[in-house]
Amino acid sequence: MAHSKARATDGKVTYPPGVKEISDKISKEEMVRRLKMVVKTFMDMDQDSEEEKELYLNLALHLASDFFLKHPDKDVRLLVACCLADIFRIYAPEAPYTSPDKLKDIFMFITRQLKGLEDTKSAQFNRYFYLLENIAWVKSYNICFELEDSNEIFTQLYRTLFQVINNGHNQKVHMHMVDLMSSIICEGDTVSQELLDTVLVNLVPAHKNLNKQAYDLAKALLKRTAQAIEPYITNFFNQVLMLGKTSVSDLSEHVFDLILELYNIDSHLLLSVLPQLEFKLKSNDNDERLQVVKLLAKMFGAKDSELAAQNKPLWQCYLGRFNDIHVPIRLECVKFASHCLMNHPDLAKDLTEYLRVRSHDPEEAIRHDVIVSIVTAAKKDLSLVNDALLNYVKERTLDKRWRVRKEAMMGLASIYRKYSLQGEGGREASKQISWIKDKLLHIYYQNSIDDRLLVERVFAQYMVPHNLETTERMKCLYYLYATLDTNAVKALNEMWKCQNLLRHHVKDLLDLIKKPKSEASNKAVFAKVMVITRNLPDPGKAQDFVKKLAQVLDDDERIRDQLETLVSPACSCKQAEVLCVRMQILAHPINKKNANNSHIRVYALIKQVNKSIDGTADDEEEGVPTEEAIRAGLELLKVLSFTHPVSFHSAETFESLLGCLKMDDEKVAEAALQIFKNTGSKMEERMHYLYRGPPRQAKYAIHCINAMFSNRDTHFAQIFEPLHKSLDTANLEQLITPLTTLGHLAQLAPEQFAAPLKSLVANFIVKDLLMNDRIPGKKTTKLWVPDDEVSPETMAKIQGIKLMVRWLLGVKNNQSKSGNSTLRMLTAILHSDGDLTEQGKMGKPDMSRLRLAAACALLKLAQEPCYHEIITLEQYQLCALVINDECYQVRQCFAQKLHRGLCRLRLPLEYMAVFALCAKDPVKERRAHARQCLVKNVNIRREYLKQHAALSDKLFSLLPEYVVPYTIHLLAHDPDYVKVQDIEQLKEIKDHVLVCFYDDAQAATDPKTNEKLYTVCDVAMHIIMSKSTTYSLESPKDPVLPSRFFTKPDKNFSNTKNYLPAEMKAFFTPGKPKSANVLGAVNKPLSSAGKQLQSKASRMETTSNDSSSNPGSPQRSKSR
Repeated sequence: MAHSKARATDGKVTYPPGVKEISDKISKEEMVRRLKMVVKTFMDMDQDSEEEKELYLNLALHLASDFFLKHPDKDVRLLVACCLADIFRIYAPEAPYTSPDKLKDIFMFITRQLKGLEDTKSAQFNRYFYLLENIAWVKSYNICFELEDSNEIFTQLYRTLFQVINNGHNQKVHMHMVDLMSSIICEGDTVSQELLDTVLVNLVPAHKNLNKQAYDLAKALLKRTAQAIEPYITNFFNQVLMLGKTSVSDLSEHVFDLILELYNIDSHLLLSVLPQLEFKLKSNDNDERLQVVKLLAKMFGAKDSELAAQNKPLWQCYLGRFNDIHVPIRLECVKFASHCLMNHPDLAKDLTEYLRVRSHDPEEAIRHDVIVSIVTAAKKDLSLVNDALLNYVKERTLDKRWRVRKEAMMGLASIYRKYSLQGEGGREASKQISWIKDKLLHIYYQNSIDDRLLVERVFAQYMVPHNLETTERMKCLYYLYATLDTNAVKALNEMWKCQNLLRHHVKDLLDLIKKPKSEASNKAVFAKVMVITRNLPDPGKAQDFVKKLAQVLDDDERIRDQLETLVSPACSCKQAEVLCVRMQILAHPINKKNANNSHIRVYALIKQVNKSIDGTADDEEEGVPTEEAIRAGLELLKVLSFTHPVSFHSAETFESLLGCLKMDDEKVAEAALQIFKNTGSKMEERMHYLYRGPPRQAKYAIHCINAMFSNRDTHFAQIFEPLHKSLDTANLEQLITPLTTLGHLAQLAPEQFAAPLKSLVANFIVKDLLMNDRIPGKKTTKLWVPDDEVSPETMAKIQGIKLMVRWLLGVKNNQSKSGNSTLRMLTAILHSDGDLTEQGKMGKPDMSRLRLAAACALLKLAQEPCYHEIITLEQYQLCALVINDECYQVRQCFAQKLHRGLCRLRLPLEYMAVFALCAKDPVKERRAHARQCLVKNVNIRREYLKQHAALSDKLFSLLPEYVVPYTIHLLAHDPDYVKVQDIEQLKEIKDHVLVCFYDDAQAATDPKTNEKLYTVCDVAMHIIMSKSTTYSLESPKDPVLPSRFFTKPDKNFSNTKNYLPAEMKAFFTPGKPKSANVLGAVNKPLSSAGKQLQSKASRMETTSNDSSSNPGSPQRSKSR
C-alpha cells in the first residue's frame, strides 16, 4: 500500500478503458456518462485485485476532490458517492484517504447523498439503494471511530436515515439502515448523548405520531443493540431522574414517555432504571408523583407486561399510591385498575382491598371511576372480577351522590343484561350475578325520585328490554319475576302502581284541559300540574315544563290526542316510541293498528304460565323450579290485573283464565279468581260453585261474583241460604270456609241479609262458637305455632270474629247498638288474654291467635268513623297495649296492621301514638321498625297536607304534630307507670313525650292520675328546652287538645309546680342545642328504654321463633 501511495504522488490519473479524463471542461451529460463507466469498473472490482487497486489509486483520490464532493449536479454527486463506497470496500481495511479532514468530508458527503432514499419513485432510487447497501455491508462508517469529529458524522448519519425512512421503503432498506446504525453502536467505544437523543427522539409521542416508520426503525435499532446501548440509557435517566440534570438533553422533559416506550421495546433496557422510579413515587412533588404514577399505570397494565411479577417492591410501592394525599394521583390509580384487571387477572387479588378503600373515597370522581373500572372489566369478561369487587359497585348504588349512584346502577344493569339476559358466559356467570336484579329493584325503595325513575329506565332497557318481541319479552318477564326475592317483587309491584298512577294523573290533566275554561277548572289544572311535577326530577324546573306542556295541550289538539293514546293501557312500546317522535315534530294523527297490543302481551304471559303448568315450558333450562315459576307467574298476573285491568279484557285472556279455574291445583284456581275480581268483566258465567273451596278461594269467589255479575243479589241468595242453614259446630274444620264466605257476604250485602245476620252473630257466633271451648288445647309452653298447627276450633273462632267485624263494616252504622256489644266482646277477649271462657282449656298459642284477632278487629272498626266514635278510651288503651304483648308474633302482626291502617289515613291520629309504646320492646328490630313506621307516617301526612292544602278544617286530625297530646295521655295511663316519682320509669318515658299538660278528661277528678299526667308533661317540657332552639314558653294562642282525652283548662288556674324529682333533671343533659321538629323526640332511636326494660322481668319474647314464654314474664294485668 505504501508503494501505491508513492505511485499516487506522481499525480497521473488512470481511467478505466474507454473512459476519458473527467474534468470541469466537459459537459454534465458527458461527465455523467463517463462516471457511470467508472462506477461499473469499481463495482466489478474486488479486494483481491491488487493490480487494479494500484492502477486506479489516483482515480480514487481524484474522485474525493472538492470538485466532485461539491459538484452542483446531484447525478454527478450520486455517482461519485457510489464510487467512493466501492473504493472503501475495495481498499478495506485501510482507506486510500489518510487525512482526517478529508475522511470527514467524504462521509458527510455520502451521508448527504443518502437523502436521495426518500423518493422511492425516483429513477435513481436503485443507485441510492446500492449506496446504502454497500456502506452497510462494508460497515464503512466504522473508519470514523478514530476521528475526533466521529460523533458529528454519526449523528448526521442517524438524523438523515430517520428523516428519509418512509412507508415506501421495503424491508431490505429498513434492514440495511439498522445494520449500518447498529454497527456504529455495537462496535464503537461510546455512544454520545447527542447520538442517543437522535435515536430516542423518535420514541417521543409527538414524533412517533408524525413518522411511524422512524419509530419502527428506532425500535428495531434498540432491540438489536439493547445490551450495548443499555449503560448509556441508564446514565441518561440517572442524570435526569436522580441528579436532576435536565440540561444534559433536550429530551429531559419527555423522560417518562421514553421510559414507557423503552420498556415496551425491551424491558432489559431499563434494568437499572426501574428502581429509580420507586424513589420518584415517594417524591414530595405532586406533579412528579403523578407523572410516575401515569407511567407505571401503563407499564403495569400493558397486556404482556410482567413488571409486577419481576419487580414486586415497585408494584407494592405503586399500590401505595392508591392512598396518596393528592386527588389526581388516586384518580389515576383507579383508572389504571380496569386495564390491570383485564390484562392481568392474577393481580385482582392485590387490587381488591385498595379499590374497596377508594370506593369510599371522599372525592365523588374517584368513587365514580372505581365503578367504571370494575364494570369495564366485568363487561369484558366476568371472570376478571371477583365477588368482592362487584360488591363494591353494589354498595355505591346507595352513594350520597346521584352521579355515582347512577353509574353503579347502569353498570350493574349492563352486566346483568350481558350475562343473565343474553346468556354470555354460561350458566355459572348468570348464577354469579343473579343478585343484581334484586338489588336494582331494591333501589326503588329510596326516597329520591331520580333513583326511582332510573330503576324504571333500567327495568325497561336492561331487565325486560322493551324492544324484544312480545312473546320473548313476556317470557323474560315471567322468569325474572319467578327469581326475584320478596322485597324486589314488592318494589316491582310498587313501580307498576306508581307508573299507573302517573298515567292516570296525566289522563286527568287531559280531561281537565278539555273542559270549558273557568276559574275553577284553571285551579284544578294547576293542582294536577303540581301533582305530576312531584313525580319528576327537580320539581322546581319540572313545574315550568309541565305548565308549558299543559298550555301546548290546550292549544294543539293533535298533540293532545297523541298523548291520550300514549298514556292509555293499550299503547305498546313500539307505538310509544313512534308517538314520542311524532309529538316532537307535531306530526299526523297516530295509527291505532296496535291498540290491542296490551291484550296480546297478557295473553302471551298467560300462555307461558300454562306451559309451566302443563310441563312444556323451559323452566329447568332457565334455572327455575316449575312450582316456583307457576307461583311467581300467577302472582305476576295478579299484580298486572290490578295495575292494568283493561289489558285482560279480551276473549282469549278470559278463556285461558276460565281454563285455570278447572284445574285441580288450588293455588291456580285461587289466582284466577282474584284476577277475575280485579278485572271485573260483566261476563254472565255461573261461577257461584266456587265458594266451596279453601277460605281464600271462597273470599275471592265472592268478590269475583260481586265484581262480575249484574244480578249479584240472586247469586248471593243462592249462596247464603244453604250456608246459613248448614252451620254446625260439630265439624269445626268444615266450618271455616262457610264462615269466611258468610263474612264477605255480610260485608258486601248487609242490607240483603240484615235479619238473619243479626241472629247469626248473636246466637251462633257469640253464644255457640266464641263462648264455648269444645276441644282442650295442647299443653305447651310455646306462645305461637305455625298456621297448620293451630286447632280448627281456634281458626273457626277467628273467622267468627272476622265475620262480626265485616258485618259491622258493611252496615256502617250503630243504630242497633251492635257495634257496642261487639266492642265489649273484643275487649273481653283482650282482658282475658284470649281465653274468653276463662276455663283454662285453651293452649297458649290459641290464646295468642285470639288476642291478635281481637286487636286487629278493633283496628278495623276504628277505621270506620261511626265505630271510632263509640270506642272508649279504656278500649283504645287496651288495644294499644297489644303492641307490648308477650308473644313476639302478636306484636309483629299487630304493628304491621296498625302501620297499614295509618299509612292509608284510615286510622285516626291517636293510633299513631301507639308506636311510642314500642320503646319497651326488648327486640332491637321491633324498636327500629316502630321508629321507621312512625317516620313514614309523619312523612305521608305532611305530603298529603301539601297536596290537599284546602283541608284546613281537618288539620287537627291530620297534622302529625298533634299526635303529641295523644302520646302524653297514652303514656300517662300506661299500667306499668305506677310510681309517679320513680326515676327508672321516668327515664323510660323521657324519650317519648313532648309538650302540653292539661287535666285528664278520662279521670279529671283523680289527683293521682292527673299527677302522672303533669309529670309526663314536665318530662316533655325539659326535652324541648334541652333539645330545641325554637321553643317558646309563651303560646300565641290556646293549644287545641282532643276533648275526649283532656278537659278544658281553667283560665284562672296556673300550675307552676315542678313534678320531676331533682335527680331526674340530671338526665336532661344540656349541650349544644339542635333544631328539631315537634316529633323529634318521638322519632329518635328507641333503644335506651328497651335496654332498661331488659334489666326488669321481661313481659315480652325477645325472639321471633316459636319459643316458650319467659318463666319470669308476669301475666297481663286484667285491671287495665
